[in-house]
Amino acid sequence: MTTSPILANKGDKFVELADLALVPTPAPTDTWRPVSHFDVVQAVKSAIQTRGFTIATERFGLARDGQKMFGVLTLGLTGHPDWTYCVGIRNSHDQSFAAGICCGVSVLVCSNLCFGGEHVLKRRHTSGIDLSEMAQDASRYLGEGFVGLEERLEDLRDRPVKSEDEARCLVVKAAEYGAIPSCDILPVFNEYRHPRHAEFNSRTRWSLLNAFTEIAHKYPPSRHDACHRRITRLFGLGGQPAVL
Repeated sequence: MTTSPILANKGDKFVELADLALVPTPAPTDTWRPVSHFDVVQAVKSAIQTRGFTIATERFGLARDGQKMFGVLTLGLTGHPDWTYCVGIRNSHDQSFAAGICCGVSVLVCSNLCFGGEHVLKRRHTSGIDLSEMAQDASRYLGEGFVGLEERLEDLRDRPVKSEDEARCLVVKAAEYGAIPSCDILPVFNEYRHPRHAEFNSRTRWSLLNAFTEIAHKYPPSRHDACHRRITRLFGLGGQPAVL
């Protein structure tokens, strides 16, 4: 696992699973019961494995000095020629967002990540949170979520980008939406025009999506997470109408 070359905030870095166990969990209050990052990941992994999936790779990131955790578990090959399933995990110790998971795919040729929808199940850190129950309930929805995401990705493959001017416009709009910083408008556009992987030479929205996710490889955990969540909305991967 390699630490990102761009560290936007102190403590914003990619880490190993064992490092999550070293992050202290804040003391609970009467209305707020924070949960260990490590315990969240372990509960999700156990639920996934109980449903018959194997975990091929795992990657984790911390932000805000360990207050926020992001993770991606890539599952065993699913038989699709172009991607395999993965699961995104989030947790926070600063009440900024709920613990939750979402379905996604990892593109085989480049490990680019595409996620579908909001987190399929999430729980606020209240006194009633049950990690095992949350993870088991969420895992039941993953199969349906994977199918829906694959259908939307196949649709993007069939949707042409009519011209380079249209591609420019879409990339700028994505920056306006906050999916990428303005300094990456040209890198994303150039990746679309001259993709480093021949599989994305077609002039479609699928190729444009992969231009965004290719550039996102360099982002630190918090920016990486924000990019993917906004790209999900922009390309309509969550089942709602696309913004772009």
